[in-house]
Amino acid sequence: MDHHEFPGMAVFGSETSHSSRSAGSDCVDLLGQSRSLAFPYFRDWKFGYESDLNPKICITTSTSAGLEQTLPWIFYHKVIGVSTFFLFVEGKAASANVSKVLESIPGVKVIYRTRELEERQAKSRIWNETWLASFFYKPCNYELFVKQSLNMEMAIVMAREAGMDWIIHLDTDELMHPVGTQEYSLRQLLSDVPGNVDMVIFPNYESSVERDDIKDPFSEVSMFKKNYDHLPKDVYFGNYREATRGNPNYFLTYGNGKSAARIQDHLRPNGAHRWHNYMKTPNEIKLDEAAVLHYTYPKFSDLTSRRDRCGCKPTKEDVKRCFMLEFDRSVIIQGLRESGIFSSVIISAMQTSESKDNFLKSVESSNSSRATTSGVVSSRKVVNRGESQATVRRVLETKEVAAHPLAIPPLSPPGLHDFHIDT
Repeated sequence: MDHHEFPGMAVFGSETSHSSRSAGSDCVDLLGQSRSLAFPYFRDWKFGYESDLNPKICITTSTSAGLEQTLPWIFYHKVIGVSTFFLFVEGKAASANVSKVLESIPGVKVIYRTRELEERQAKSRIWNETWLASFFYKPCNYELFVKQSLNMEMAIVMAREAGMDWIIHLDTDELMHPVGTQEYSLRQLLSDVPGNVDMVIFPNYESSVERDDIKDPFSEVSMFKKNYDHLPKDVYFGNYREATRGNPNYFLTYGNGKSAARIQDHLRPNGAHRWHNYMKTPNEIKLDEAAVLHYTYPKFSDLTSRRDRCGCKPTKEDVKRCFMLEFDRSVIIQGLRESGIFSSVIISAMQTSESKDNFLKSVESSNSSRATTSGVVSSRKVVNRGESQATVRRVLETKEVAAHPLAIPPLSPPGLHDFHIDT
């Protein structure tokens, strides 16, 4: 097979590649036994997807991942019927050698956190509404959640301009799993959805890592825990203790899935997991078979990098401010205490990060590699001090209203305490 290796793409050595080819099949590389390139990246990515692909599906994501994760993610979703990708990039994903490759792929739109983007998002109506207000002015995961919502809002506009029919928000450690269709096709699955349905819920499955030396999660990880929504209750709760193995919940992270929304007037995000509509309650369905495959912490570095992104003090109170899910909190607080990596400077900075003005200013530019050439700035909003303080007062003084349901955060699956079932 004639592989085209993109510049900047990490290759894990040729010895395992040769040995796996000699093991019996030319397809072994694609089935996860090789630690060389796990997907065949054909030159020019010629899929013929622009001709008669209906419905037109797009995915939007906010990512700092490198090519070793992003390229197979894009390729896989192109194969199952996604035509367009809106990538809001920072960090490694915004570096010159990575972004150059991403921009060369047909159907991929790369959006950098430039000053223009920051200023545009500073004017979003979201800041004056209540549905996301409980996530404002908080660090780490909460800040990311707000950023994802602002990016999703912009992606809706771009999707309409591009003539898309459906939009999905997905992270680059997640793959759509359109099982239940004859062709294993996301396009076929969504084309069969009744016209009066506004949103399709995909329950998520969570990976169960079988080894501690995973290099390429998408091809090496093959075992997943099914979602509660896809299991009989007696099976779920009957095996709950064995499945959790001492962890706080059945899944390490979220259990409330992701969703696809039909592009229409007044569509808005409702947090990273759902969509909503300003003028009506969306008509939604939950699929019985199709799912999202979530490759959760397949490498130890995934967990440590999550910890290192946040300047949290090693206390229960501070970690609770930074992270939404119990597993993250329990593991990271232990890691912080053991590592001792935080200086008094970082702790002091955290203590003064409550106001909107400080929240929106840069603590550290994650795009320093592009700052001098492309005008990339901080990932936080840039606003006038007087304007920001006025907005803070308006938001904090506004009571929640039923017309705007609160954003849906990542939620843990049901636990034994949620249902009274004999186990």
